[in-house]
Order: sequence, then C-alpha cells, then structure tokens
Amino acid sequence: MSDIDRQLVKEIARKVIEELNKQSVSAQSIGTSTGVYDDIEKAIFAAKEAQKIWHNTLKETREKVICALRETMHEHAEAFAHRAHEETGMGRVECKIIKHHNAADATPGMEDLETRSWSGDKGLVVEDYAPYGVIAGITPSTHPIPVLFNSTVIMIASGNSVVFNVHPAAKKVSAFALEIFNKTIQNNGGPADLITMVREPTLQSLNTLMTHPNIPIIAATGGPAVVKAAFDAGKKVIAAGPGNPPVFIDDTADLNLAANHIIEGAAFDNNILCIAEKEIFVVASVFDAFMNAMSRVGAVRLNRRQIEMLTEKAFEKGKDGHFYPSRHYIGKNANVLGRAAGLDLSDDVRVLFGETEFGHLFVQEEQMMPFLPVVKVSDRKEGIRLAVKAEHKFGHTAVIYSNHLETITRFTKAIDTDIVVVNGPSLAGNGPRAGEGYFSHTISSPTGEGICTPRNFARVRRLSIYKSLQIV
Repeated sequence: MSDIDRQLVKEIARKVIEELNKQSVSAQSIGTSTGVYDDIEKAIFAAKEAQKIWHNTLKETREKVICALRETMHEHAEAFAHRAHEETGMGRVECKIIKHHNAADATPGMEDLETRSWSGDKGLVVEDYAPYGVIAGITPSTHPIPVLFNSTVIMIASGNSVVFNVHPAAKKVSAFALEIFNKTIQNNGGPADLITMVREPTLQSLNTLMTHPNIPIIAATGGPAVVKAAFDAGKKVIAAGPGNPPVFIDDTADLNLAANHIIEGAAFDNNILCIAEKEIFVVASVFDAFMNAMSRVGAVRLNRRQIEMLTEKAFEKGKDGHFYPSRHYIGKNANVLGRAAGLDLSDDVRVLFGETEFGHLFVQEEQMMPFLPVVKVSDRKEGIRLAVKAEHKFGHTAVIYSNHLETITRFTKAIDTDIVVVNGPSLAGNGPRAGEGYFSHTISSPTGEGICTPRNFARVRRLSIYKSLQIV
C-alpha cells in the first residue's frame, strides 16, 4: 500500500470515528443525559445538538416543558434552599425557599414572546422571535438555583439552549438542580442537554465558554471582573453587574414606614440580593427620629467603636490594595456580625445599623451583609448628591422615602438607575411577590436591558409581504 493510500485510509478512519462520536452525542441529546459534563467542549457540543432539536420543537411542547419546570422548582424548593445554604454558607434558608418559589411563579415564559403584525396598502408585515442558538450562562453563588432556573426559562422560551459555567462555590447544588431540570425537560418532550454545565467550573472553562465559536451571546451575572471578561470576548453580552443601592430619606418621609420597609428589604436573605438596601442617607432634621424608629422595629444600633471593630473583620485587603467584603461575613446572620463587633445577640435580630461618614467602606462597597451604614446629610440637595455618588453609576437600584413629588422626581432623574423604589422595600422593585410588574434574577444594568425577559434572549425577525395578503 502506498503512502498516499495509507494516508487516505487514516483520513477515512478519522472521519468515521468523528462521525460516530457526533452520533453518540446526538443520540444522547434525544435520549437520557444529566447535562453535567466533565469537559466544557462536550457540554457545548451537546447543547448545540440539543438546540437544533429544540428549535424545531412545537411551541406547545415548549410551553409544556416550561410549566413542568415550574412545578419541579416548587417541588424541590426546600431541598435546593437547604443545599445552597449548606454549600455557600450565605443567607437564610427560609428566605431562600421563598426565592425558589418566587422564581418558579414569576419568571416570564413564552407569553412574553408576542408576535406583531402590520397590514396596509403596501402589504403585510409580521415580526416574530427567533433563537440566537447556544447561550453562555454565568451564574453567581448568592442565588445559584433561582438564577439557574430563571435563566433556563427565559433563554429556552425562544428556542435557545444554555451552557452554564456556575460559580465554583455553588457547583454541587447547581449540578444537583441541573440534573433534575434536565430530567424534567426530557420527561415532557424536550431534548436532553438543552441545559448543560461543566462539573468543575474554572477560569479556563469560563474563558473557553465565552470565546467559543459556537457561542454567539453571553449572559453574565457577577462582579466587575466577570462582566469585564464577558465584554472582552467580543460578543453580544447581557450583563448583570454589581449594585450599591442607596436609600434617601428626606424630611417629609414617614419614618416608621421607612424603618419597617428598609429592614424588610435589607434583612431578606441577609442582604445578598443585588437590589437590597446597602447604605442610607437621612436629612439632618429627621436623623435622630429615624435612628430611633429603626431601633423600635428591632434593628440593633452599633456605636462608632463597634462599627470599626466590625469593619476590621468584614473587609479584607486584596492584592491590588483595594478592600473587599470578606466571604466569612457576606450573607451571614446579623448576630454573626454582632460577635465581630463584640456583641452577643439573638438570632432573631435581622439587621444592624449605625452612623458613619460618607467615605466609610460600608458606604462605598457593595458589602452584602445585614449591616446598614447611615449618613447624616444637611438637606435634600446634599442627600441626592451623595446618594448618586455612592451608587457609583452602576445604574442598578435606588430607594427613596419622601412625600414630596418634586424631590422624588429630582431623585429619580439624578440617580438614573434601572430600578427606583418609592416608599417601599427594595424587593418591590423586581415584581412579585413584593411588587408589581415582571420579575427576573437577571438585572442588566451594564448593558441596558434592565430586568430581563425572554425577549432579551431572542432575535427579532421580520417577514414583509409586499402588496399581498391584506385581508381587508
């Protein structure tokens, strides 16, 4: 046999093996799979094959799958909550259970994808929603399964599949949930591997996922580093970045109402929600009355020395010289923070608070702990100005308590965030259960989509039929 013949045989054999491998994964995509892969390339390929099937799946079946996923989320809400708390050590189980049920009920589905049409003298135009293909989903450790579920529903509704690179601190519960969701999808007529993930998420797997030629769009939820990495990939990005939501209380506010609502929002899951109240600015004339109102409704006030004791432990200096919140205190119960400040508190205490200066770390950093720094301001003008500075132009969320319409208007225009809550808890800004409107765990301030729905993960396609098919 000549060298040319040997080379030809080798090439044919290689192609046959490659095709068999493809058929194996394709068969898995219509058979049984957990969706959890040891290799990110295999996870991407499997999701790509599944997306081809899902794209041609009847909308009726897609709706059935999404309804079944909602039921599954409800069914496993407590298990997911306990596992997430055990693995991440953040938040409160009872709050996490609520988050899982809320994601199941309030995440928008296919009803969000309404077609539009126009008919006139020049013909008929129809617009509908089409998938991008395979989406890269980056999820956080703060709400691992609510974000994974929410992302799944709003991304598969229009025909996409998703490959997740979950936060390493929540990889076990994420794999547990993703396997359950995959089983639900398959049992209700959808393909295997519609959602996949890599079992051991790393920076390398993240980079591979975001730069992969089969990934046209990235949905990234996380801090500035994650968002920057997503943008550096040079693709369409929908990014849910950091927030540092300020609260402004003016001299017309109902202070008892404000105190109750602030504790309701900031205490929920120990303040790890990105929309939660992080720092408070209060006009001097009502400052003491507000501080007394906070104490009356159960928050524990720290003095200056206790605040500094807490700060020394709650923040750590990074290699870049910047101070960052310590993972030992993020999302911990208020009595854990209390011990750092030299106090022995009951677990019934939900929030600590105390007066600080504007430049304090707890004011400037998105700290995600149930301690609220309170800054005294001279008047409404200074309160709005400092609230805008503390928000750092993240464009995320802000809260105001006022009964003066002009002040509310000025604040809303100046702060320019995706969400502004007036006279209510921060939770009201993201729809059910606390407020109205639609809900999502993907709040895309850096890229401008705001609270995301299936429409944000779909391409708009237009069919224009010239001077035909008018029905009147």
